[in-house]
Amino acid sequence: MGHDVQESWTNQGHAICRCGSDVEEPHYSDVQPVHRITERQDRRITMERRMSLLDRLSVRFRQWAAPVDDPAGRPAFFQRLGLAKLRPTPAMLGIATVLVMLGLQVFGLPIVDRIGLATFDAYQRAAPRPYEDAAVRIVDIDDESIRRLGQWPWPRETLAELTDRLAQAGAAVIAYDIVFSEPDRTSPSRLAARVRAQGDEEAAVILDRLPEPDGTFAEAVGYSPVVLGYFLTHEGQERAPQPLAGLAVGGSTPTAVATFSNAISPLPGLVATAAGSGFVSTVGDADGIVRRAPLIARQGDELLPSLSLEALRVAQQAGSIMVRSDDASGEHGGTGTQVVAVRVGNFEIPTNGEGEMWLRFTEPAPQRTVPAWRLMQDDMSPTELQAAFAGQIVFVGTGAIGLRDLVATPIEERTPGVTIHAQATEQVILGQFLVRPDWAPGLERVLMLVGGLALAFTMPLIGARWSAVAGLVAVGAMVGGSWWAFQSSSFLIDPTWPSLGLAATWGVVTIATYFREERRRAFIHGAFDRYLSPEMVQRIVKDPGHLELGGEERDMTVLFCDIRGFSRISEGMPPQDIIRFLISFLTPMCDILLERKATIDKFIGDAILAFWNAPLDDPEHPTNAARGALDMIAALEALNRDMLAQTEQPWPGEVRIGIGLNSGRCCVGNMGSAQRLSYSLIGDTVNLASRFEGLTKYYGVSIAIGSELQRQLPGFATLELDRVRVVGRDAPETLYALMGDETLAADPDFVTFAQGHLELIEAYRSRNWRRARLKIRQLAQPAAQYGLTPLHGLMAQRITAYAKQDPGPDWDGVFQATEK
Repeated sequence: MGHDVQESWTNQGHAICRCGSDVEEPHYSDVQPVHRITERQDRRITMERRMSLLDRLSVRFRQWAAPVDDPAGRPAFFQRLGLAKLRPTPAMLGIATVLVMLGLQVFGLPIVDRIGLATFDAYQRAAPRPYEDAAVRIVDIDDESIRRLGQWPWPRETLAELTDRLAQAGAAVIAYDIVFSEPDRTSPSRLAARVRAQGDEEAAVILDRLPEPDGTFAEAVGYSPVVLGYFLTHEGQERAPQPLAGLAVGGSTPTAVATFSNAISPLPGLVATAAGSGFVSTVGDADGIVRRAPLIARQGDELLPSLSLEALRVAQQAGSIMVRSDDASGEHGGTGTQVVAVRVGNFEIPTNGEGEMWLRFTEPAPQRTVPAWRLMQDDMSPTELQAAFAGQIVFVGTGAIGLRDLVATPIEERTPGVTIHAQATEQVILGQFLVRPDWAPGLERVLMLVGGLALAFTMPLIGARWSAVAGLVAVGAMVGGSWWAFQSSSFLIDPTWPSLGLAATWGVVTIATYFREERRRAFIHGAFDRYLSPEMVQRIVKDPGHLELGGEERDMTVLFCDIRGFSRISEGMPPQDIIRFLISFLTPMCDILLERKATIDKFIGDAILAFWNAPLDDPEHPTNAARGALDMIAALEALNRDMLAQTEQPWPGEVRIGIGLNSGRCCVGNMGSAQRLSYSLIGDTVNLASRFEGLTKYYGVSIAIGSELQRQLPGFATLELDRVRVVGRDAPETLYALMGDETLAADPDFVTFAQGHLELIEAYRSRNWRRARLKIRQLAQPAAQYGLTPLHGLMAQRITAYAKQDPGPDWDGVFQATEK
């Protein structure tokens, strides 16, 4: 990876002189690399150009805005804009109002934010999520269960029996929204200590022999797929919970996640036998309503899963949970402080920056909940129990009023807290997510700015009455659009701030216009001013597989991609800038590959290894790979153009890549040691693809492919490069350049050039050096057009050498590569 290569070429002295039948051969020995201007020089020149442009604009603006003979003493630009009837003062106040409202929106105003949340609540009440059975159940310890089974807390033997019955009914997971942080109050050991303190040693000995309820419960937990809950708090002595699964982070560790200093954990004996554990802490908004379910929290440097997230992990028998932060995806500004999504097993969950998922609640659904007393008092037959709980994720919680685990939601004023975990789990399983996109605040600001400025500019022209009608129509359109986004796409777009911005602008401009008209009615009717309108711009991976060594053989297509000259790039950039550059480069490249159904195997420094037709079948893997490689070259051209025009992200000048593609049989599967596995592939096809990528530098092309892949791309534009015996392999391989897709292949100019290039190759292989030289001269112009001047220059050098010294009778036209 990262070898220096010649990236662009010029022909010096390539004039062709014809004299009779003799043609002077181009001086390919004069081909030299064009050196780019260094980054510092480029930055200095750019700054000089900017300063020069700013100076010129400043002079022009001063001339344009200079005072003229105007009775109101207004600047000239109000007249030169062409809106003579606009009154500057009310409109300016309107613009100022819009800017103030925009600033308040950016910094946040709690009372207005609460109105926005209330709007979202109204949407949920108007169109709650229809209940669908998602294999999630709640066992509710309600008031009737306490009346029948006794006061809370119940003995641990009762909870052990409850756990056993659910497990026997076939529950996939039993998740307790209850924290068992203290020993059972009926524990024989506690009673023995009390009796012993009263002097009754004989009774204490008898009590010591009795089984411990906590041990009985722990045994039931150990035999069942149980997830235990714990509280996270900010109070008390710092204690860390005992997570039973790891959370991996894609990108930087997010800091916007809610952070806690203490935890109230279950008894160690219970945790030791449980299948998982997650926090049950749920905090509502300032008005006490719970609208989001936190999926992850933070204590110190460790990320912790919620009860619902851990239940999903245990249900899928997933090994870990993946958290993706914004600097791995570029969302939320790419600061590395916020969460974008959480992946557990087969489910990827979009979140807000704090790692919370928005909840879209259903109306009360009795079929979701089973009272605990029905399980414990044999009110349900074994058949009914299996029908209710087999294969279900079961959350056990307390819904009794006296147990104080009731929360408010947009749908219900009071509902058991366990419902939050259950409904969050349902949404993940059903894939029905309520999302506030990262572009939503920007859209709302644009709506307020555009609407407010339009109102500010037009009110002095059309008057307060018609502008009020226009404003109401605009507000109705924004509310209607917000409702449509909620209904059709489950997007949360807040119309509150744009609507308030329009109302505030209308009010301020109306008041200002009224007082101005009262004071200067005669003058205003004689002359109106106009304003400068501010410019507006805007814009908006995988199953864990079976953890077994070995693999299977498949016909596959393999891609190697490498940045040329990466060693030189690394030498000239600080390490942090190199990382940021690689993220900026690798992210769009990987997006293209994933869009073309590729599996990204690994990153090797600056290099990408990807393949097609595994683990999922892809009958069109040759064409998908070819199109993906061509898209990567096109995307890199756009990246170079865009990144060189900005200064925020490091970019080391003109970046070039080489891509090697090859098709054939590979062995793909989980490979590695018994301790660590990786889904990857091996085989001669893979090795050849790597060698092809290295040969792109030698032949001066961007994409090199093997003969087997070329055979499977009949409609694509390909050209034979050479027959090569790569390092470490005895059998030669015919190497081709992938020039383009079907469009280029059908181009008449390319067809003519391809035929001429084929005749050149045939003359070369048949040792007809004179004809080969002639073809090179004839193809010089189209070769330059298609970027093949370096290739033809290389062949010209070989032909000259062979013409002087015959390669011998054993020469088979195969080039022996000496470098990988």
